[in-house]
Amino acid sequence: MSHSVELHKVGMTFGATRAVGDVSFNVEGGEFFSILGPSGCGKTTILRMIAGFLQPTEGRITIGGKDMAGLGPNQRPTAMIFQSLALFPLMPVWENIAFGLEARGASKAERRSKADELLKLIALEGYGDRMPGELSGGQRQRVAIARALAVEPQVLLLDEPLSALDLKLRQHMRAELRALQKRTGVTFIYITHDQSEALAMSDRIAVMSAGVLQQVGAPRELYDNPATPFVATFVGETNVVAGKATAVEAGIATVETGLGTMRGRAGPGVAAGQAVRLYVRPEALVPGGKGDNTLSATVERIDFEGAFALAHGRLADGSAMVASISSTDLGGAPAIGGSATFGFDTRHAVVLPDG
Repeated sequence: MSHSVELHKVGMTFGATRAVGDVSFNVEGGEFFSILGPSGCGKTTILRMIAGFLQPTEGRITIGGKDMAGLGPNQRPTAMIFQSLALFPLMPVWENIAFGLEARGASKAERRSKADELLKLIALEGYGDRMPGELSGGQRQRVAIARALAVEPQVLLLDEPLSALDLKLRQHMRAELRALQKRTGVTFIYITHDQSEALAMSDRIAVMSAGVLQQVGAPRELYDNPATPFVATFVGETNVVAGKATAVEAGIATVETGLGTMRGRAGPGVAAGQAVRLYVRPEALVPGGKGDNTLSATVERIDFEGAFALAHGRLADGSAMVASISSTDLGGAPAIGGSATFGFDTRHAVVLPDG
């Protein structure tokens, strides 16, 4: 059975630097849980504390209900995959996979049998006698995962394992990782700075900024209902309009801005009289002004992305605006250099306190 992981008011300080502060969240057994944030936000520090490479300076970490205080990496039901993968170049693939079993006293026959079983699981059956240098980047990635699974961890910790791969391979490996996690049932805790990666693979995501936990939720929840300005701008692209909330009724905030009156769903802590910001996603903006609210912009460029195009413009207050337009609708796209009006529905915008 996979184990749950719980962090209760965990903090980590290095000298005068507070890398992680007062972080609490729970990862369910068998869950694919991601920790998302920019470089230096504390996410890898959290992973290393769960693994036992670091002991928190405050708070408590439990795995499967057992307090991990004072236990090192080899005493925990975890395995960790690093960015570098760290495969042994002079060892064949099967020996790389079974390396942890040798340290546990397993015979060569037992090790080979387990390696072959895992090679089948990761769709590399028959590759056991090859050397790591003969494999592609994606294949080496799968071998690193098999090596971690060989010791039968209850929790698998992954520190940005796809960052060195090209875009197409990363997208392919996302699907493979997700499918592998579902097949094995092992709890995955995955570190990434790539929001599209986290949204595509995770059951739930914890968003971090400057050592502070911003929000935990399912991918769609974070995208549609951000709880803080940081989550609203970091998880997906968004347009931001500053203003003042003049009324909050039935969960809807009315906002006076320099671009006119707008309305959106009131987020946590929004009250009348407050300085606020209204956030609306590019795909919610409809050319032609259809919707409860409108934004007018001078179109500066249109970037063709394949299935869609992004119209970049400048609002009257000088701030940037971006709208997503389906490729099938490009015939009616606004002209570059001209003025265009975009509409959006109240339910597709969220209002949060400024700052």
